[in-house]
This record gives sequence, structure tokens and C-alpha cells, in this order.
Amino acid sequence: MLHTLEPTLNHYGYLAVAGLVLLEDFGVPVPGETVLILGAVYAGTGRLNIVLVALLGFLAAVTGDNIGFAIGHLGGRRLVERYGRYILLTPERLDRATGFFERRGASIIIVARFIEGLRQANGIIAGTTGMHWARFLLFNAIGAALWVALWASVGYLSGNHITSIYHTVTRYDLYFAVAVGVVLVGLIARRVLRSRAERARHGQPT
Repeated sequence: MLHTLEPTLNHYGYLAVAGLVLLEDFGVPVPGETVLILGAVYAGTGRLNIVLVALLGFLAAVTGDNIGFAIGHLGGRRLVERYGRYILLTPERLDRATGFFERRGASIIIVARFIEGLRQANGIIAGTTGMHWARFLLFNAIGAALWVALWASVGYLSGNHITSIYHTVTRYDLYFAVAVGVVLVGLIARRVLRSRAERARHGQPT
């Protein structure tokens, strides 16, 4: 896949990175993650700028997911069930993913970024489940930043070993995402508890 994308990246450069990442992130089955990695590989050889690759990847990822969120929020489940098959989002997959989101809460938005299938559909699913947009935007931006940081670093530093490194990292990227999610949830919970304790000391309602 990396090699098959070389002509596209050679011809379109940064536009290919931004475009494919954006399309993938609102459900279109295109190799957005792969082109991000290849763009970072090109940056490692001096053919592209790694800062621009990472920045465009992040902005495209957040924008794509928010387009998906708008589709899910405005169109609802009926729209997804009618047209979802064109982006490989069947009613059965939607049911499973929706249940997954409802059980895990907003923090799953971060983890979903690293899971094939959920990465492409998480915005649509969040929109159909009625999640508040500001909450989705926050967790989505965190997930996008971590995802871009991981794969841009892998591509930029890997050089000629990208294929073997890619296969190794994909085995553990979910564990990385889960670990990050746990840490973030712990930090948020700690801050909430401290805030409540502070208000309690001052006699304010919690």
C-alpha cells in the first residue's frame, strides 16, 4: 500500500495527505493513515516538511471527523442506514459501534482513532448518538493529535525500515491508545475530585 501511494503523493504532495486523511475520517474507505505515514517518510528524506505534514494531517483529521459528526447529527440513523453501505457502515456495524460508544463514554473517541473501522466511523456514530458537539470536538482533537504524533514520528524516523516498523506498531497501537485513554480519564477524574473537594472546603455546593 505504501508503494502504491507513491505516484499520488509525488503528484499532489501535501494535498494528497490532507485530502485522503479528511476523506477517510468522515467514512470514505481511502488509505488516509497510510498516506500520512508515507508523507512523514518523504519528510524524513527531505522531500516534504514534517511540520506541515503533521499539521495538515491533524487539521484534516479533525475536520473529517466533524463532517462525519454533522452527517450523523443532522441526518440521523435513517440516513446512515440508507447510505452507510457505500462507506462499509452496515446497520450491524453501526449497532455494535454505537453500543461500544455508549458503554465507554466520550473517552472512546480518543481510542477509536487507533482502531480500524472505528476511526472512519466515530464521527458519524457520535453524531447519531446525540453526543454534545463541544465534548466530541475536545476528545476528537486529543485523539487526532496523538494519532498524528504517533504515525508522523514513525514515518519520519523509520527510513527504509518503514514496512517492518509499521507491522510492529500496528500490533500495539490499540494498547497505546488504551493506555493514553486511561491516563487522560485518570487526570480528568483527579481534577474533578480536587475541584469538588475545594468547593466543599469553602462551603459551596458540589
